[in-house]
Amino acid sequence: MSDLVAVRRALVSVSDKRDLLPLARTLIEHGVEIISTGGTATALIAQGIPVVSIEQLTGFPEIMDGRLKTLHPRVHGGLLGRRDSATHLAAMAQHEIRPIDLVCVNLYPFESTIRRAGVTEAEAIENIDIGGPSMIRSAAKNFSHVCVVTSPDQYDLVCGELRQHHGATSGRLRRSLAATAFTRTAAYDSAISQWFDSSHEHDFSNTLTVNLVKVDELRYGENPHQRAAVYTRPGSREPSLVGAPLLHGKPLSYNNLLDASAALELVEDLCEIVPQQSACAIIKHTNPCGAALASTACEAFTHAYEGDPLAAYGSIVAFNCPIDEETAREMVAGERFLEVVIAESFSAPALEALSARWKNVRLIALGPIRHCEDRPVSLRSVPGGVLVQDRDTLPLRAESLQHVAGPAPTSAVLADALFAFNIVKHLKSNAICIAHDQTLWGAGAGQMDRVASCRIAIEKSRGRLATAGSSGVVAASDAFFPFADGPQLLIDAGVRCVVHPGGSKRDQDTVDLCTKHGVTCLLTGSRHFRH
Repeated sequence: MSDLVAVRRALVSVSDKRDLLPLARTLIEHGVEIISTGGTATALIAQGIPVVSIEQLTGFPEIMDGRLKTLHPRVHGGLLGRRDSATHLAAMAQHEIRPIDLVCVNLYPFESTIRRAGVTEAEAIENIDIGGPSMIRSAAKNFSHVCVVTSPDQYDLVCGELRQHHGATSGRLRRSLAATAFTRTAAYDSAISQWFDSSHEHDFSNTLTVNLVKVDELRYGENPHQRAAVYTRPGSREPSLVGAPLLHGKPLSYNNLLDASAALELVEDLCEIVPQQSACAIIKHTNPCGAALASTACEAFTHAYEGDPLAAYGSIVAFNCPIDEETAREMVAGERFLEVVIAESFSAPALEALSARWKNVRLIALGPIRHCEDRPVSLRSVPGGVLVQDRDTLPLRAESLQHVAGPAPTSAVLADALFAFNIVKHLKSNAICIAHDQTLWGAGAGQMDRVASCRIAIEKSRGRLATAGSSGVVAASDAFFPFADGPQLLIDAGVRCVVHPGGSKRDQDTVDLCTKHGVTCLLTGSRHFRH
């Protein structure tokens, strides 16, 4: 038995009128009667498309500035009535309700409205669609008999089916479009709910609905036996690797996306320290193994790469600035190997040099890379639930630092303290990093005790520490030192400034140690665990 349903009547009511005319003409070609509302009807009539107005269908005028027009039994009865039910057909006949076989509705642009600068509450509320979602849900529920179209992206598919099946739609298409329709109304309602909840800035809502759209299937997850996909958050205005076009190379893998996003977040933070400087971050397994601020992109990369050349092999590199030919030539020198390079843009010679050096290197131009205020909460799944928190975007300013021991910091030491503490914020806890002259020298991350992280950071920085002399080398810790043993190791290695959050019962031990050795100690007052 065929599941084809002939389309004889269609209701078309759209806010987004892209490609509306070809769809309407295809419907007319197949003898479909078109019912339409307001601006959609006006647009179609202007192009010579005959329509039946919603008032003609319902016998009731549009009222309340268009708030009430399609919420009527002759609309929803025509959508919900089952053609295979004698009682439904009898009710439709009794109340003069004729079937509607196709609904084409896209909703008032609520999401784009609330993203507009300066939008008022009244404007937002007027863009909450009521009739549209109601018709979409009615049609989708009755997908056995009704085809529901919710996006111009679906028009070609629907028109193709009408031509293939001589004015009918298949059950497979109707079911697929119904699933998409319910996804759309769920996302729409979620956006409205979150907008209302946004008035309570310091509270998390009692329920959390996550609205994400799949961008692509990935080859695999962290390991080949794990399936994976990548989703985007519609309407996001922050710089993102999700869906970013590739200038060169293979598609980004799951691990590439994790590492590249970590690199992007770090250069965004570095931008805040000295906005006019070029920033470069080198990431391996989401941890910074190199980072620097300098007057040029080439200098920033050179200093960053020297931080840990061993770890930088097969790394992800991000810049907050354009890449020119000089920088590209430096990047491809020697035995270096890079997986991903992110920048604002690439000059033509730079693009040529990088793509010629590595066949599969992923090159991504994101445009201006700056901090974005549009920062949603952070989500992490755990067995049986999800943990939700604000993203860690707390900035560290010079005025936030408390000088508690040793010599007063020079402007250079102060700048390096801010730089180092921004780096350590991006390392897995327990985390220690050592820096000098706006360059990461070495880092210890993800250790079960802070002393081990100190030892690793010292070992990574050993060559430079040996030649640093009495210059202002800075060490930063993401959390307080519970004992003075870690600071002792750092000071013995040549560190001349220790910056950490403070808050330990034994903070005074570290203060006394720094005072004894003439080492500057600065407290930030803010911890930055990264688990």
